[in-house]
Amino acid sequence: MQILITGAAGFIGFNLSNYILRKSNAKIIGIDSLNSYYSKKLKKDRIKEISKNKKFSFFHVNILNKKKLEKIFKNNKIDLVINLAAQAGVRYSLEKPNEFVNNNIQGFFTLIEIAKKYKVKKIIYASSSSIYGDSKKFPLKESQNVKPKNIYALSKKINEEAADVFSKQYNMSFIGLRFFTVYGQWGRPDMFMMKYLTSSYDYSKKFYLNNFGNHTRDFTYIDDVCKIMKKLIFLKKNKIENEIYNICSNKPVKLISVINDINEITKQKPKIFKRGLQKADVVKTHGSNKKILSLSGQQKFTELKKGLKNTIQWYKKYYNY
Repeated sequence: MQILITGAAGFIGFNLSNYILRKSNAKIIGIDSLNSYYSKKLKKDRIKEISKNKKFSFFHVNILNKKKLEKIFKNNKIDLVINLAAQAGVRYSLEKPNEFVNNNIQGFFTLIEIAKKYKVKKIIYASSSSIYGDSKKFPLKESQNVKPKNIYALSKKINEEAADVFSKQYNMSFIGLRFFTVYGQWGRPDMFMMKYLTSSYDYSKKFYLNNFGNHTRDFTYIDDVCKIMKKLIFLKKNKIENEIYNICSNKPVKLISVINDINEITKQKPKIFKRGLQKADVVKTHGSNKKILSLSGQQKFTELKKGLKNTIQWYKKYYNY
């Protein structure tokens, strides 16, 4: 099996590629635009690490570049597409909404059109828990109404609707994954956990705690995400036309509690600057994982403290603290 993974230099894309290569005989073609939204060095280091595996090949390509993208499909027999390429950043979506329309919506359409042309029958793609908006009904279920409150979440909603249309029109299988606050080794430096670790080891870096620490998040460890996705990739069940699944631990935790756990492990206590709720932020996420577990089978999710220890060990090694 040969899998195309877009966004292969990203946090989830890199970890998933690494996991699949170690746990199966599949070959992976990774593509990424290597944009500068966050550290290019981190992205390049991820690719350098995964390129040690001979079953991995990488192309520096933006999914908006139809000519280059089509060339990859033409020259390689691709059995499955996993689309993890997207412009991330909820607050960034307020500053540069066009980036989200271009990369997240137009890029997805381009990828679908080329996949159809080259007779790829299955696409797994990233959606997001942010699509639910500020819901008051928990745990969040895939069947309930969604209400995006920023362009990032809206772009994911449009992708889900597009998948529903194209699954019927093109006779393709689409699986959308609503990821809930994924964390772990090789994580994004612009996210809460990595920001806090940076402040823990570098006191010159200020840490701002939004909503005075009253945010609640359904933290999901990256290894658990990879295990579930591997099961979806090699699923032997009858064809799925179009389905959406929450990818979450179903264990919401307040940010202030996570901070206390990190402090206990690092023996550090950075200065925290508390501030109010930021525009476009969702106050609480808590997803139900019943639907995905009914498909992929039961699995034990990593305890938060264990996931934090693994993340901190990687962080200290990578950043030489």
